[in-house]
Amino acid sequence: MSLDKDEEKMPLINREISWLYFNERVLQEAADESVPLIERLRFLAIFSSNLDEFYRVRVATLNRLTNINTTAKELLGFNPKKVLLQIKDIVIRLEQEFDRLYEKIIEKLTEENIFIINDLNLEAGRGDFIRKYFYEHVLSKLVPIILSSGKREIPFPELNDKKIYLFVKLFRKKKSIYSLIEIPFPTLSRFLVLPKENDSRFIILLDDIIRYCLSDLYSIIEHDKIEAYTIQLTRDAELDLDFSINDKFIDVLTKSLQERENGKPMRLLYDSEMPKDMLDYLVQKIKLDPGVLIPGNRYPNFSDFINFPNVGSRKLEYAPSPRLLVKDIDYRKSIFTQMARADFLVSLPYHTYDYIIHFLREAAIDPKVVSIHITLYRLAENSDVINALINAARNGKKVQVFVELKARFDEKANIYWSKKLDKAGVNVKIALGEYKVHSKVCLIKRREKGKIVYYATLATGNFNEVTAGVYCDHNLFTVRKEIVRDLNRFFSGLKANKFYDNYESLITSPLESRLRLNAFIDREITNVKKGIYASMILKMNSLSDDQIISKLYEASNAGVKIELIIRGMCCLVPGKKGFSENINVRSIVDRYLEHARIWVFENGGQEEIYLTSADLMTRNLDRRVEVGFPILDENIKREVKDILELQLRDNTKARKVNQSEGSNYIERPDGKQHRSQVEIYNYLKDKIK
Repeated sequence: MSLDKDEEKMPLINREISWLYFNERVLQEAADESVPLIERLRFLAIFSSNLDEFYRVRVATLNRLTNINTTAKELLGFNPKKVLLQIKDIVIRLEQEFDRLYEKIIEKLTEENIFIINDLNLEAGRGDFIRKYFYEHVLSKLVPIILSSGKREIPFPELNDKKIYLFVKLFRKKKSIYSLIEIPFPTLSRFLVLPKENDSRFIILLDDIIRYCLSDLYSIIEHDKIEAYTIQLTRDAELDLDFSINDKFIDVLTKSLQERENGKPMRLLYDSEMPKDMLDYLVQKIKLDPGVLIPGNRYPNFSDFINFPNVGSRKLEYAPSPRLLVKDIDYRKSIFTQMARADFLVSLPYHTYDYIIHFLREAAIDPKVVSIHITLYRLAENSDVINALINAARNGKKVQVFVELKARFDEKANIYWSKKLDKAGVNVKIALGEYKVHSKVCLIKRREKGKIVYYATLATGNFNEVTAGVYCDHNLFTVRKEIVRDLNRFFSGLKANKFYDNYESLITSPLESRLRLNAFIDREITNVKKGIYASMILKMNSLSDDQIISKLYEASNAGVKIELIIRGMCCLVPGKKGFSENINVRSIVDRYLEHARIWVFENGGQEEIYLTSADLMTRNLDRRVEVGFPILDENIKREVKDILELQLRDNTKARKVNQSEGSNYIERPDGKQHRSQVEIYNYLKDKIK
């Protein structure tokens, strides 16, 4: 589904449409019968959560663009209104597939004697248990709003973003009364596990507990019948910030977060069983554009199912994979001493995250450590990283933390942590202006025998021990002078609000990433024209920058072999005659989230490998603070390349992406099947045998 106007123009797929194809790959995991049943439910939850954020941010942005003039649309390269219509068509199709998969998974769960029951199929004994639970735990949390009573009309309340509501209609003779109930989640669990009966387990959702007891809730209102249907409103979540404000930036951001709850409606997800008169009432009262109406199933905000309780056997979930050690590196001993011997690489989530935590803890208590500099983007709710930094400050170390408050949907948590760090005596610098600090680097300064020695860890993912359990990332530990010198200069620039270039080894945004990447690609083009074999492997989350795509097309036409491993959106169209015949694109969606960014260049047989925090999106190249770093140790280079080769061989969870048709298909030839995440785990495990 290319949006180019004619064949002469560079083929590009709209980034929003491409993102929906990615989310379809998530849905495919829910359809895969080889995936354990509870995990299939969780993939449905991930799909739902992804779609919520998509509407809150990307669809919200498109809605803002619909008012621009014709000239601006030509500069954009697409018509926002047409794209919004395409989005709605695709989303409705995916929601229908979602409903089909949910029903199928529920049927499979019944074969395991696990029953998700609702208010319509409760037998008397379980009904008594649920009514007792309702009176003891739920009733006090509910405050129904009566919207209409006779001639009196109550102003329709503001619906909170992402909250679930029951829209209720009470029938009495020829009159009807409308009401609204906010479901009290997360105050109460979304799931209630009922007492076990023989070998059968029963689970009911909080929504259905309330439905079952509606007559009790509205007992003081005379009625003959009650109907209730779930709705969920998704609002514009983009922040409008005045970046000229410095000293009051946290206050401005906090105010914007509060206003986020009342952003413009982007999507009303409603139970498709809702009668038309009730839907018409909602549209009129909330003043909704018909384009935001999306029919859904009985349970909106399905992201809660990520915590669906497993009351059955262990086979219903992925078997736990014990975290591995890095060969010859013992995190219980001095990390500094081991780093001084050689670089080492921690590949998450296969390796234990304890290496990163112990690195910071050792720095916090080591009397030789003078200072710690670190950039933080997303943090765990109960962060051991933060605790180590606070303890370091208490132990007299100079601790400089660069916190990115504008990390989307983590702003509130980052405000909390920045205040806690500041209170503990940590020097907290908040990134201001349009440049988000997205790098993931840490530099420790240590005094040894009267000399200053630096120890660094540089990563493709956040310093977050929770996401480290599910995100595939790499952390390099090094004392190499060319890297630590650059990193020291990088942090000096952050402190002075300056961007430096001409680094010896690092590649940084916003000044150099684009230039250096273009130079690497040009080198491959030059080599192939000389008759020298030329190739590159680029792994990332997203590829959407037009200029980089154009450069990749140029390289492909020159004869450079290009392998792209892209988890999310990809605006490049692979396999297009005259543009991308030498480009393959694959996307791996499996148990873990592929998050690492890696660049590999053949370089005439002198292979170069870089890890980076940057995706190939315009914002990452031009408007973010990113750090890319070389892998110089030959053993680590071989390890990274081996991991990539296993991913390129994957024929079980890797989708061959043909963006021009929007297809996501898995090539499963006869013979041995390869599943890269399993094989990478075994590869790293074999190293320490």
